[in-house]
Formats: sequence, structure tokens, C-alpha cells
Amino acid sequence: MTELKNEILSGSLKPGEFILPENTLSEKYKISRVSVRKVLAQLVDEGLIEKIAGKGNRVKPPAEQIARQTIKLAWFSGSYEQEVLKTIIEHYEASHPYVKVELDILSSYVQELVGLIEQGSGPDLFFMSDAFFRHFMETDKLNLIEPYTPSKLTPDTSYGKLFDIFTLDGTLLAVPIHFSPIVICYNKTMFDEAGISSDDPIRTWDDLLRVARACTAAPNEDGMIDQYGFCFSSSMNRWPAILLQNGGRFKSEDGTRSVFGNERNVEALQFCSDLMYKHQVSPIYSHSSSYLAEHIFKRKRCAMILSTYYFMNEFRGLDLRWDVLPVPKKREKATLLLCGALSINKYSDKIKVAQSFIDFFVGEEAQTLLKRAGCTIPALKSVAQDNSLLDPDIHPEHYNTFIDAVNHSYSHRELGVTNEDNTIALEELHTLWANMDTAEDVCRRIEERTNRVLQEQRQGI
Repeated sequence: MTELKNEILSGSLKPGEFILPENTLSEKYKISRVSVRKVLAQLVDEGLIEKIAGKGNRVKPPAEQIARQTIKLAWFSGSYEQEVLKTIIEHYEASHPYVKVELDILSSYVQELVGLIEQGSGPDLFFMSDAFFRHFMETDKLNLIEPYTPSKLTPDTSYGKLFDIFTLDGTLLAVPIHFSPIVICYNKTMFDEAGISSDDPIRTWDDLLRVARACTAAPNEDGMIDQYGFCFSSSMNRWPAILLQNGGRFKSEDGTRSVFGNERNVEALQFCSDLMYKHQVSPIYSHSSSYLAEHIFKRKRCAMILSTYYFMNEFRGLDLRWDVLPVPKKREKATLLLCGALSINKYSDKIKVAQSFIDFFVGEEAQTLLKRAGCTIPALKSVAQDNSLLDPDIHPEHYNTFIDAVNHSYSHRELGVTNEDNTIALEELHTLWANMDTAEDVCRRIEERTNRVLQEQRQGI
């Protein structure tokens, strides 16, 4: 009964459509015709179908007296998409009148989510970022996910790199819904005041340094600098873009060993440090918070930052003229890729309905709502690249910078970077960001610590 009911609730069986004959249902679900009749009678009692004499059983049109089936959707508290998510849910419920979506915002997201699922009280479907997916994978929790591949969203109608992030052994475990490469956000007013033309793109590290110098104010009489040309971020979702631009990597191609001590990594991290200490075009305390750079940018105290399309949603309504540029390259075009997706709880008894919500979310209607509401990039390519949806009050002039950037982007997973690798890097890099160590020594320690962990994992310690 559950499967047949879910087909009605999910919209697979439309109002007015006749259900298969009793003998066909008996064969399809491998139950007796007596059991089929009991199921159909129960669906009639619930008001989902009606018996038409001489014709069979027909799905009833939506009626106010029919109780909706509720599915639970879990989302993380720091999401910029919470408001538009509520709108998307409203539109889904309007087109799926038998279903109500209950939104559950979790603060300690992954820990709460896994605990709820394992206790049997988890949501039917849930948000999954690339970082959350790595956590599931590294803690052997992927068995909690019911695989699903929608017909509306494919690597061809979307972007293949997004699917690679959530695919394991050829099986898609989370359906991409939005994404962002790391790009440079810049203050157009500060550029104008420094004589930097928007038509003069920053293509190389030398260009970045030149423009940052031009936009950095001279120290005042107290030796303070109240405006910087750039604000470096020590977030693992930011600075690796600079490392990638130099051809740097975290792991060997087969992923069996760390290569963090290589000279290109050393050069990239030394460049980051030099922006703060040698060239003094970035505040030296930017490492104290993952998002301090963005907050300084919002206050018009720096001209450029590394950021995401997600964070750009915070610029809306501010008295701030801003735009985006690709991350400048040293040796190759490259940047970091972040992605969000939806997964289904393997133990849900409403899997079919959960699938219908995902189908709706990656469809044109919901993806258009997502783009109209902010800077977040929809996973559906036709919507993501539809310029008619751009709003100058919301989107930057060069919003489409992401199109080329995604083609040269790398996810943490593609780089072989685990959450433990990130923890090691964060711990060791503190002394570099504080100008208490050389890039060479720090990179060597990161490589040594990471390789010890890899060896212990191979030995089962």
C-alpha cells in the first residue's frame, strides 16, 4: 500500500488517472487480489481514490478534507537559501496538493542529522554540501543515503563536475541543486578612485599585487591603514584557489600520499603571506575568522577578496558598488568549487515523495526562483546561464564569470582532500599566517603529518 500511496502523493499518478486493474496490481506487487482490494478500500477511505462502477479506481482531485502526507526536509542553519527555500516549498505544495513539506533547520547539522537518521526519526530528505558529503564518506555513513538520479538533471543539462562530487562507484548519492566557484569580489568605487579600469582585468598575481597596492591607503599619523587593496582569508574554502592557480596540489594523483611540501605549494603560500607582511596590501589579522575578509569588504575597508556566489547574497541592499573577477593565475587557470545537493534518507517510508520534491527542486520553476532570489548559482544550466533572469539590484555585472570558472575548477574531493587533511592544514598554517614560520617549513610539516595519517589508515591503526 505504501508504494501505491506514494505514487499518488508524489504525483506519479495524476488526479483523474485510473489505477491499474486489480489483477495487474496483484502481479506487480506480488500480493493476493484479496490484499489488493483491502489496499484499494483503505485508499478510498483516506479520500485518495474513488471507485467508478464498471471502470475501476480513479485518483481523486485534491480536496480540502483530505489530510496531506508530510515529508520532513532538513537544512543547515547557516544557509543563505533559507528564505527562497520556503518559497520553493510553497510552490511544490501548490503543485503537489497531497503533500506538505516540514522544514527542520539544524544547527549542529551533520551530528544532529546522522543521530536522527540512526535513531529512526530522521528527515525524509536533507541538504548535503560537498563538505557534509565528505564527512558522511569519511565516517562510513553513506549507507544512510538512498541513491537517486533524476531524469531532469544530468551532467549534460547541468555541469559534470557537480555530479562527480557526489558520485561513488558510479552511483549518485546526492543530487546537485546549486554551486559556486571561488572568484574575486571587488569594490568598483575603490577601483575608480585608484584609477583602475574595470576593463583592465586582473589576469596574473603581478596584476593582483599592482591593483592591491593602488587601492591600499597610506598609513595615517598613528601608523594605521584604514583601507587595504586586498583582504586574505585563511578559510579552507578560499586560499586553496591561489594554490591551484600555481599548479599546486594536496595529494599525489593516486591519492596515496601527500605532496603538500612541493615547491609550487610553498611559492603559493609564501605569496599569500607576503600580501600581508612584505607588501602590506592585506590586513595581517585576517586569519582570525573564516569570514572576516567578507565582513571587512562589506564595510568598504578593502578593495578585493576571495569569495563565493553564496556569500554575495549578503551584499544585497548595501550601499556597495561591487562586481566579480576570475581568480588571477600564476601558472594555470584554476579555482576551488563548492556545491550543495539533496539526499534521501534510506529509511524513509516516503522515498517516492522525497524523489518528487528533488525532481521539482531541480526543475525550471524552482531553479528560476533560486536565481531570481539571489546570487546563488542554480545547478540547471539553462537557468544558470539565462541572462534574462539577471537583476542589476541583485546580481553583479559579470555574474557569468562562473561559466568559465567552473570549467577550470576543482572540488576538495577531486583534490583528494579529506576533512582531516583540512584540520591538519589549518593547525599548521597558523604560524605562517602569524609570520612566525616559513612557508617551506609549514608545507613540509603538513606533508609529514598527512602522510603519517595515511600510513596509519593503511595499517588499520
